Amino acid sequence: MRPSAQTAHGAAAAACLRSYPGSYFVKRLILSLLAVCCLASAVEAQTKKAVKKAPVKKAAAAPAQPQKPKGCVSKTPYIGAVIVDADTGAVLFEDKADAPGYPASTLKLMTLLVIQEKIDAGQVKLGDSVKVSVAACKTGGSQVYLDPKETFTVEDMLYAMMIQSANDVAVALAEHVAGSKEAFVELMNAKAQQLGMANTRFASVHGLPPSAGQKHDVSSARDMATLARELCKHPAVFAYTSAVYRQLRANTPKPFDMRTHNPFLKEGVDGCDGFKTGYTATAGWSIVVTAKRGGRRVIVVVLGSDERKMRDAKARELLNKAFALLPAAAPAAPAPTLPPPPPQAAP
Repeated sequence: MRPSAQTAHGAAAAACLRSYPGSYFVKRLILSLLAVCCLASAVEAQTKKAVKKAPVKKAAAAPAQPQKPKGCVSKTPYIGAVIVDADTGAVLFEDKADAPGYPASTLKLMTLLVIQEKIDAGQVKLGDSVKVSVAACKTGGSQVYLDPKETFTVEDMLYAMMIQSANDVAVALAEHVAGSKEAFVELMNAKAQQLGMANTRFASVHGLPPSAGQKHDVSSARDMATLARELCKHPAVFAYTSAVYRQLRANTPKPFDMRTHNPFLKEGVDGCDGFKTGYTATAGWSIVVTAKRGGRRVIVVVLGSDERKMRDAKARELLNKAFALLPAAAPAAPAPTLPPPPPQAAP
């Protein structure tokens, strides 16, 4: 084996010291110093080798962003948002409120409005029996699993459509009221045009993604707020939109528990009594929410958020500041004072 440089140098130094005429103690001191130097050199050499062999650590890669589904139109934090004073229609806040998006299940608010107007006009009754077609029970997405052998009242179905966001129920109601889904969609679009919902075009009664050859439902935050404000003119709808829980097929062997998808109703947010959430993979997450406090009502719309938590956070933020943005209410006019009665003549 070939001696190391440190060993060779040490041997040469030792030989040199043996020929050195100095005292014994001086020799020992010099030998000790030489040993320390050799040890330090050896440690330094090993350290350099270790540094060379040590792998270079790469910087941690940034977490990959989730890929959106093909055709998804949602955005961060949303496509558009708006706050509206329900009493006056005044816009209290808006951000890209006219940008088009896919409303998903929030369009069931138009399905509800068309039916409620038929009820108010006496053309449809809450106690009417609704038959279930094969087409209705084959509708996908959120549902209550209707069966063609079943019948339900209009009232029960309105609760199912608003609480459970039941797509099969929306189809059954549309067929009952207008004879077909297509005829009902025409009623929806006629109402949207009447209300001035310029950026809206409905193609379905439920908001599911379109089948091959069909078009997407399209709307905007401002148009959905307009729709919500019109609904507020029909107080009966709040029975359905404010319900947190209800059973369908109650008192049967297989009752179906329906629970709201509205996070603000679940949490019992002060004054919240509607309206509707919506989601599909291509539409993103949307919500139309309303609340009434101190006799004053506001409407908040968040359309097309990339994530559910993002939608809820933005809607909560807007709802929290909505009432602060309302102009001060005009003081109530004082009650008129009546003049004192004239004095009666003495008898």
